[in-house]
Amino acid sequence: MSDIIQLLPDSIANQIAAGEVIQRPASVVKELVENALDAGATRIRILIKDAGRTLVQVIDNGKGMSATDLRMAFERHATSKIRNADDLFTLTTMGFRGEALPSIAAISQVEVKSRREEDELGSLLLINGSKLEKQEFLSCAVGTSIAVKNIFFNVPARRKFLKSNETERRNIFTEIERIVLVNPDVEFTLVENELETLHLPKTNIRQRIVQLEGKGINQQLIEIDEETSLGKIYGYVARPEFAKKGRASQFFFVNNRYIRHPYFHRAVMQAFEPLIAANEKPSYFIFFRVDPESIDVNIHPTKTEVKFENEQALWQIVLVTVRESLGRYNAIPSIDFDREDAPEIPVFDPSRSSQMPRVNVDPNYNPFHQSSSASFRS
Repeated sequence: MSDIIQLLPDSIANQIAAGEVIQRPASVVKELVENALDAGATRIRILIKDAGRTLVQVIDNGKGMSATDLRMAFERHATSKIRNADDLFTLTTMGFRGEALPSIAAISQVEVKSRREEDELGSLLLINGSKLEKQEFLSCAVGTSIAVKNIFFNVPARRKFLKSNETERRNIFTEIERIVLVNPDVEFTLVENELETLHLPKTNIRQRIVQLEGKGINQQLIEIDEETSLGKIYGYVARPEFAKKGRASQFFFVNNRYIRHPYFHRAVMQAFEPLIAANEKPSYFIFFRVDPESIDVNIHPTKTEVKFENEQALWQIVLVTVRESLGRYNAIPSIDFDREDAPEIPVFDPSRSSQMPRVNVDPNYNPFHQSSSASFRS
């Protein structure tokens, strides 16, 4: 009997691997915008056609790439973000696996232009389903422009599972919302079918929330800000009276990365519990700044699941910080969390001896008389 195990061609292996990283056009948007942020971009333009089926293009003013780096960027596991396994625990970048670009190139037609500031000419790269079609020098702006066309053109089984344009558009906006909230110092523009639908100038976190949610939320926001030995927690929660029965805006971020965290969500809900109905959902925008060595982001391809070294302690910090902020801003008027005006609690002195009080009993005591000689002496 002949041997039956064989290595898959790179093109097939890349298509299979792409299934974990790229599920829909929104995945392409997420990966390309995160690459732009890692390149130090302060201005990012996102162009979408047909809800990303026909085109997803991201143009940034980041540091750009050399011709060699541009070609290497589309090789699987090629990355500038880490050099060894220990670097996984000191990450400050969004990407690190070197999987996104080769995965995208495996299931689409890609055109990239990139130039560094120190280079007179930039580079053009054309890739068609993992196959390099062209690489040449050209004149272009500093930064990178990457256009991803006809997603899943060579994997029709994947393409037919895409949802309606409206659903895919919502998925794209969800990814954009998660990114722009935690990067208020970056200018973002979204163009859909050649019509600009979103423009977000540089601002602060509060105003970025207002830019996305509307001016009405500005008066609803209660600031939270707490620094501990485990890290810093800051952001905003909405007042309880503005909780919704439907979908609410609920976001956690750690070190500029959006995460899902049901455990911390329960802490927030417990803080709100006495103030909202059981079927209501409060809005919150909560940011963590922790030592990169105290978290592990390398547990899921989408990097939205994170393990914390001190998860239980952070849960308590979330609960207390949110509850305290609600109290300080009169969302809980019967509880005063103001530390500055709180009375001092005396400290117990273990060296001080205690004495049993001596009681004198008056045998003539009558409760119907107005006074009595009974007394307590210490």
